[in-house]
Amino acid sequence: MWSHLQCYYNQIFASLSTLTKKPSTMHFSKCLMQQSSPRLWPNSPSNSPLPLPASPILYTLNECFVVKSPPLKEMDSMNLHTLREWIGGHTLPNGSKINDIINLDQCVPMLLIGELSNPCRLNDIGIEKLPIIPVRIEHLARTWADGLDAREVQPGVHHVTLASSPGWWELTHLTLAPLSDLKTMTSWLNNGRQGTWKPVKLAEGNVRIIEEYTIIPPAVSSMNWDGKCETVNEVMPKIKGPELELADIFVPIHTNYGCYDSRGKIIRCAHVGQRKFHESFFRKGSSKKWDNVLKIR
Repeated sequence: MWSHLQCYYNQIFASLSTLTKKPSTMHFSKCLMQQSSPRLWPNSPSNSPLPLPASPILYTLNECFVVKSPPLKEMDSMNLHTLREWIGGHTLPNGSKINDIINLDQCVPMLLIGELSNPCRLNDIGIEKLPIIPVRIEHLARTWADGLDAREVQPGVHHVTLASSPGWWELTHLTLAPLSDLKTMTSWLNNGRQGTWKPVKLAEGNVRIIEEYTIIPPAVSSMNWDGKCETVNEVMPKIKGPELELADIFVPIHTNYGCYDSRGKIIRCAHVGQRKFHESFFRKGSSKKWDNVLKIR
């Protein structure tokens, strides 16, 4: 339990480091017990989507297991067949591999950009088992949707969606999921209102497999706004790891309104948490239409 709490607080410190430009001092892969119950990852509405896995795990209904990644071969890009092989080769503490437990040939890549990578939330939804792998997204940013989900708390929770952001990078999560699970997770986001959220395939940005999980996104002070466009005044760090083929990857995005419009800018989840966003920024009805902030196939 203590290791789990360490993981939770370390993610908070990592978020604060984006404001101070100081990297987190704890290596993410040390933040989690070798195995733990998904119920030990409580998803508080005020802190949603935290806590999130800081290193690769295998989620199941009863337990979450830290898994060891196989070596990455030198390559610029990774196709779907190789991705399935690589994720399937992750090793559990007992020596078994993910491909011994899940038939990944029947699974498709899916970005888990918000609380869908929280094991407690997956448990609530009834997802049986998923590998959850940290990846770096590039020229894309996680941002808050202009909508409220009032199922658990009033006035509601803002879920995470995606927007284009040239020069930006940050950590998020990838899974290989059966199409039935993709449908179940999107249905949960929709909350009975068909079409509010939609799984799409991206036509811009990069999704990169990584070996080092202490990814620190650009600080607030590194952002530049000229009144029309927001840019990053930092050079994206080079990192070892292949890019994935965007045509293979699904990501659920908010297609009812889109993302929140803060006087022309987007509010980045890496800079502003759930509670601060709602209390200090959110004004109902102010949104960027989803097809104006993200190119899809």
